[in-house]
Amino acid sequence: MAEARARFGVEELRPGQREIIEALLEGKDVLGVMPTGAGKSLCFQLPALFLPKATVVVSPLLALMQDQHEKLSEAEVDVVKLDSTLTQREADEVAREVRRGEHELIYMTPEQLEKPERIDVLRKAGVSLFVVDEAHCVSQWGHDFRPAFLALRDAVQQLGRPPILALTATATPQVREDVLEQLGMREAAVMNTGIQRDNLFLEVARTVNPETKRARLMKLLQEEPGTGIIYTATVRKAEEVWQWLKDAGVEAGRYHGKMKASEREEVQQRFMDNSYRVIVATKAFGLGIDKPDIRFVAHWQFPDSLESYYQEAGRAGRDGEPARAVLFYRLEDRRIQGYFLGGKYPRREESQALYSVLRELWAHRQGKPVPLKVLTEASGLPANRVKVLVAQLAGAGILDRGSRGLKQLRDFESAEELGEYLTAYEKRHQSDRERLQQMMRYGQTTGCRWRFLSEYFDEPEHSECGHCDNCEERAAGHFDAASPTRIATPPTATDTLSAV
Repeated sequence: MAEARARFGVEELRPGQREIIEALLEGKDVLGVMPTGAGKSLCFQLPALFLPKATVVVSPLLALMQDQHEKLSEAEVDVVKLDSTLTQREADEVAREVRRGEHELIYMTPEQLEKPERIDVLRKAGVSLFVVDEAHCVSQWGHDFRPAFLALRDAVQQLGRPPILALTATATPQVREDVLEQLGMREAAVMNTGIQRDNLFLEVARTVNPETKRARLMKLLQEEPGTGIIYTATVRKAEEVWQWLKDAGVEAGRYHGKMKASEREEVQQRFMDNSYRVIVATKAFGLGIDKPDIRFVAHWQFPDSLESYYQEAGRAGRDGEPARAVLFYRLEDRRIQGYFLGGKYPRREESQALYSVLRELWAHRQGKPVPLKVLTEASGLPANRVKVLVAQLAGAGILDRGSRGLKQLRDFESAEELGEYLTAYEKRHQSDRERLQQMMRYGQTTGCRWRFLSEYFDEPEHSECGHCDNCEERAAGHFDAASPTRIATPPTATDTLSAV
């Protein structure tokens, strides 16, 4: 504890931190499921000071890496980051420092670990611990959000298979199993400290039209004097709500993936400095943003899953003070997520076509590796989709991704095995549809919302929370005490999702 106090100002460890740190120092793989604000970063930053070689931390967003880099530098920790913001000369200098073993912590984006030269530098330096932050990206988002996450298992093997720490705030049993499998974690210790946040008040505002939504949001802004985030499902809606708030005299910024990187950085900094009252953003905003005094998070449209919702809503009240998470619920909004869902996964015929093209290229090159760029051009498919399909083929043991390209290891042994490969994404599509339906049921339930989340994440049942709108209404006598925790999804919603 002396080191934790001196470097990080930590007086005592929070639930789960000690267990994770001790397991890592014993050389075990660990999956840590801890709510936002529970101190996940300390679980690897503190052990890194005692390990003989470097700790590699894979983070999904540049903002997260920059924030951690600044805080650790202030704590006099030898830390460096390798990402796309560095010039070639800067990256080369950092690589030389890493090779000489000058840094205790090395932050990298998953894309950097796809580069053979980066792997080579890390291998020569030696790695004592491999950390995957926001590990749900491996399962929940990895197949279309960041295909590079799918290559992390290969990277770990090439680095001599150091112990792995995977950290996330949200994971159902299915996602936990998928993370363990995708990363090749062996006999991992699973530390789940629970999702319960007693300071976070959950509520749903049923809105029948856009006018009602706007009035309800204005009411929230009047009730909550602090800063907040308003999430939208699309860039167009983010721009629209942002413009409306500005016209209404609210100090608002907006943040989405269509903005220039410099513009996004400026907006983020202004929000951190309290120059903006609210940020209107897509899900591109928030991962790793360490602003503890956010008083509310509002969702203008519901997200694709309860995993996403809890992740985003959990950014409110990280200082432990009372905060609110408000979902503006409109049944019509389901169409937006249904549209995204329809185009998320490669179609069966795309998977089959890509494999056929790859076999022809191998035959033409007489078994020599096929560069990814050549395959992408020959297939006519988008580059990201090709990466996803290649990762699936690698997972099936059909090919190996090397520095010279894609090397064939074997062919599918039977038509049945090929069929199983082709149906893999159909199963994932169905799973995502079920997650979206659960998100809708959360918006419709008259029962305790925290209990609903606990059941979804397969956590021990607890009594009604007392800090959600439904519990408050029931305490006031507005609900029948025998109301069910869940109510049936209206047929219109199910019918729409079934058609996706």
